[in-house]
Amino acid sequence: MKIAILKESGAETRVAAIPETVKKYAALGAAVAIERGAGERASIADAEFEAAGATVGARAAILADADIILCVTGPEPETLAGAKRGALLIGALDPARRADAMAAYRAAGLDPLAMEKLPRITRAQSMDILSSQSNLAGYKAVVDAAAAYGRAYPMMMTAAGTISPAKAFVMGVGVAGLQAIATARRLGAQVSATDVRAATREQIQSLGAKPIFVENVAGIEGEGQGGYAGEMSPEYQAAQAELVSSHLAKQDIVITTALIPGRPAPRLISDAQLATMRAGSVVVDLAAEAGGNVEGCVAGESVVRHGVTIIGAVQLARSLAADASALFARNLHNFLAAFWDKESGGVLLPDDDEIVQAIRAA
Repeated sequence: MKIAILKESGAETRVAAIPETVKKYAALGAAVAIERGAGERASIADAEFEAAGATVGARAAILADADIILCVTGPEPETLAGAKRGALLIGALDPARRADAMAAYRAAGLDPLAMEKLPRITRAQSMDILSSQSNLAGYKAVVDAAAAYGRAYPMMMTAAGTISPAKAFVMGVGVAGLQAIATARRLGAQVSATDVRAATREQIQSLGAKPIFVENVAGIEGEGQGGYAGEMSPEYQAAQAELVSSHLAKQDIVITTALIPGRPAPRLISDAQLATMRAGSVVVDLAAEAGGNVEGCVAGESVVRHGVTIIGAVQLARSLAADASALFARNLHNFLAAFWDKESGGVLLPDDDEIVQAIRAA
């Protein structure tokens, strides 16, 4: 069984394997081939992969006879010329926006497995690339906000007077939101957070933040479908808008993280609400690629409206390439190890397994 690791192109800085996982694949009995320079932007030299037992070569050489091809983002189909028919292509393939590429993979005889479509079940937690990368994105959102914010986060008592702590508000308390809360708290901000899922109230409080919830209008009890929030009723949206408007005017830092799978990101902050915020405040929109939670957000850019800086965050995990690669690589290894068949020395993917069905159905 041969596993090939691709070098990513464009803005992608991550790599789908690290020396640690190369050794683990070798322990399973697999041969690993790495495309030359694949780990450079994640601070992993080719020599480190070779020391772990991998061979390093050009793409054509590593694809030859590869049974499994690992990537971070889906490669252009034409760059996989010469790949073995029947090979598994595993990574974040973005099937919702790359239907043509998915069709091309299949036409070339490849079996594409979109890891971002993993079901939110206990058995799949260690394989969940969305959670591992969102965790880093939540952290980086707070750090980027600090860089753009013209004041300090913590309260400081000095001989020249006292500096009040920054007020940070996190909207959407999934994996990214929880990490944003924890990071902002560590930096000394006064943190509050909101979500439409009632179960998150205790999570917010457990991190030392203040929960901001709509009262007297039903939200989502427990968790939403697949762990995500769904779209709320017009009554709830109106009540939330009123609550958020009064709270936003007092905030210095806002992190928005709300996403609905397969749908445009819900609008959480309007232009009128932005206008009530203090000049110099910063909003980081982690849903920018899906249309944004904030009116006026531009994906990949920082814009200023009413004196408020809006950062349209895109793939923040890429800016933490070494850590992001390590987590992503372990997610992929955990997936392959879970389906590794010792007798055949390869991966067996049962058609009736809910994980297999989810990532193949993309």
